[in-house]
Amino acid sequence: MLITRLNECREFLAGDHTILRELLRPIHGTVEIRYSLAHGRLKPGKRSKRHRLASTEVYYFLSGRGLFRIGNESTAVGPGAVAYVPPGAVQSLENTGTSMMEFLCLVDPAWKPQDEEVLE
Repeated sequence: MLITRLNECREFLAGDHTILRELLRPIHGTVEIRYSLAHGRLKPGKRSKRHRLASTEVYYFLSGRGLFRIGNESTAVGPGAVAYVPPGAVQSLENTGTSMMEFLCLVDPAWKPQDEEVLE
């Protein structure tokens, strides 16, 4: 059995300038799964850098309000929203609210540094 606790995971600034904690990442050898799972945060008024992944990514928004851009489309997101990002799509997230935005990111196949390209 593996139990991961958010407050015990190391927090770091990701290449896209979101604040992340990796909850499950098979490259660490802790679980035998194809995907990785991370908890993300974005401060009010901040925007992630435009970037793209070679993998599929799914966001589940826990709190806060923002604008999510995928390719040439954008839409408002908030608690309970789910966003699917196809492989290779350019994406960015902007916190348009007054509180911290929190979300979960599931990347399949699992995130690897060489699979991400930051565009700015």
